[in-house]
Amino acid sequence: MRVSPGLRAGRASISPLASLSPARFETAAILKKLASASRQLAELKGVAAAIPHQGILINTLGLQEAKDSSAIENIVTTHDELFREGVFPDSSGSPAAKEVARYRQALNIGFEVVRTERLLTCNHILQIQEALEKNNAGFRKLPGTALKSSRGQTAYVPPQDPNEIIQLMNELEHFINADETFDADPLIKMALIHHQFESIHPFYDGNGRTGRIINVLYLVKEGLLETPVLYLSRHIIRTRSDYCRLLQETRDRDAWEDWVLYMLTAVEQTAIEAIQTIQAVKTLLLETKHKIREKYRFYSQDLINNLFSHPYTKIEFIQRDLTVTRVTATKYLDALVQGGFVQKQKVGRTNYYVNAPLYDILTRESMRDGAP
Repeated sequence: MRVSPGLRAGRASISPLASLSPARFETAAILKKLASASRQLAELKGVAAAIPHQGILINTLGLQEAKDSSAIENIVTTHDELFREGVFPDSSGSPAAKEVARYRQALNIGFEVVRTERLLTCNHILQIQEALEKNNAGFRKLPGTALKSSRGQTAYVPPQDPNEIIQLMNELEHFINADETFDADPLIKMALIHHQFESIHPFYDGNGRTGRIINVLYLVKEGLLETPVLYLSRHIIRTRSDYCRLLQETRDRDAWEDWVLYMLTAVEQTAIEAIQTIQAVKTLLLETKHKIREKYRFYSQDLINNLFSHPYTKIEFIQRDLTVTRVTATKYLDALVQGGFVQKQKVGRTNYYVNAPLYDILTRESMRDGAP
């Protein structure tokens, strides 16, 4: 969002996070919520580890987060458009679905870096944003960026000087990676990091989505998760007015405690929802595995992994994952259609195959809202 370079309304100075006192976050309310959020996050880590092929969770839940995080930025697509984009990425599909698919790609890039290096640096963040936006514009170099309220009024003007942006991002990088800088629980630090990143607003575009990717990557870096399966975007969508209000109140009134409580609640609630989803996926996976193994000689774990890594699959994916010919892959899928394990659909003259029960789990809003 662009405004006059001289506009300073809503402009607030940004101090390094290390200047905050960790002791201010040791209130009874924060410690109680921290214990609850940590407990749910630990359970999520254990439940996720019980899925034998972690790519299943990264791909399926990663798509859900990509969809929800993008929706916050008014990039809206349907589940069907998004899942078909995974099967036919070169088709002239929905532009929004293609943009959402880039989110998952950016998340995967960041995950691989954090998993191997156990660091999350400015260069890594630049890589994530570049994958999201498909440009290498880097940190903002021109003034004129401002954040608008829902009424179109300027609510906040982030730093405008390129040198200040670089300095603040370097300080944030140090805060992320130097544990001795700030003696607080990683969940509290994650909340502070997210607010600081969004306040710096270092990019022309993609700040919100990049910031939400940083959340889960930081938890992976800290060992609180092995894979990026905690996604806060659904909670932010449901509570968007509170999210925006607390972001600004922290800038205006130094209301860090309220902000931290909000983020800890987001962790707690989304962890509960992710546990429910993963348990449902695991139950379905085991049921499907046993039934296919009993019914077909062509059963393999690679086949199960294929059917559950994405709700939609196609002949070429079976060829690739099972190293079989096209004729054999077609034979397998046709047998699974007859057995009721997948549903055959068509785009143009090309077939694709839907794991309908998995689709239902991933799109069941009642489950994600915590309903039974």
